[in-house]
Amino acid sequence: MRRLAVGLGVLLLVGVGLGVAAAQDDEQYAAVEFLVLRDYNGKPVKNASVIMHPVKRNGKQKNSGLQLKTNTEGKTSFDGVPYGPLRIQVLADGFQTFGEDYTIDKAEMAITVKLKRPQGQYSVYEDHPENKTPENKTEEKKNDAAPPPAKPEQKPQ
Repeated sequence: MRRLAVGLGVLLLVGVGLGVAAAQDDEQYAAVEFLVLRDYNGKPVKNASVIMHPVKRNGKQKNSGLQLKTNTEGKTSFDGVPYGPLRIQVLADGFQTFGEDYTIDKAEMAITVKLKRPQGQYSVYEDHPENKTPENKTEEKKNDAAPPPAKPEQKPQ
């Protein structure tokens, strides 16, 4: 009786192990190659950090991730990226941070990232002529034409 229980236990463990192995074989993996370039002249960015975050079905990124560094030609790659959504972040000194979601659905993929220079901070207190529409300009002219009435001065008593 004891041998039968042990035998069934071993068969159960082997069956579960084979089921897990079969489930893992169903998952497909891709080889992803990254090329990081400067936006303004197309030259490679060396030593840029390429961070890959798997994304859940609800759009939130998983806690796991992998960081790669680009070589002098601006290239890096990784074999074994699971199919599905993948969030890519690229960080490099002197450039704006890049971030975008991609769908990994081929055995081999190439992703090119163009990094931009940092932009100046936008302030509502500065004059931005490119944002003025013709309606805003006419209102501004009307306001400039008639200065506000002066308040009468009061003398201290």
